[in-house]
Amino acid sequence: MIATTNLTLRRLTINDAQFIFELLNTPTWKQFIGDRNINTLDDAENYILMMQKNFYDKYNLGLLSVSLKATDESIGLCGLLKRDYLDNPDIGFAFMPGYEGRGFGYESCEAIIKDYPFDKLYATTTNENIRSQKLIERCGLTYKKDIETPEGSILRLYERIFIK
Repeated sequence: MIATTNLTLRRLTINDAQFIFELLNTPTWKQFIGDRNINTLDDAENYILMMQKNFYDKYNLGLLSVSLKATDESIGLCGLLKRDYLDNPDIGFAFMPGYEGRGFGYESCEAIIKDYPFDKLYATTTNENIRSQKLIERCGLTYKKDIETPEGSILRLYERIFIK
């Protein structure tokens, strides 16, 4: 668990299924991240189990639930993902409508980056997702190049080098 001034970040559990169902079905998630076919609470639970198996257990990385410290309300996700097509983890984030553009993305990303154990960090986003590009750049990552994912999507790749 990570605590910041306003937020608590923790690993997802099955108890987060309703929140995952809602977040992954928001218009901005589907537009900028993609449809993950989370159509039922069972699908949301399976998504969480996939996160546990493929990221937490395998790499000790993954998306974390972001909650308001004052109310414990889940408002988004933020964390590190290891993708087969990148040689280092990338940081990802998404927030519920109403919590975007209020500094929570920056606060959660900075908490994740603070103790980053690698020498290079990536972030990716679509060309159309200007808000994410601005947050990524605010977190000290710079645009490197466009890349094509194994699924055929074209993403903007950002990078930050850490001097140890």
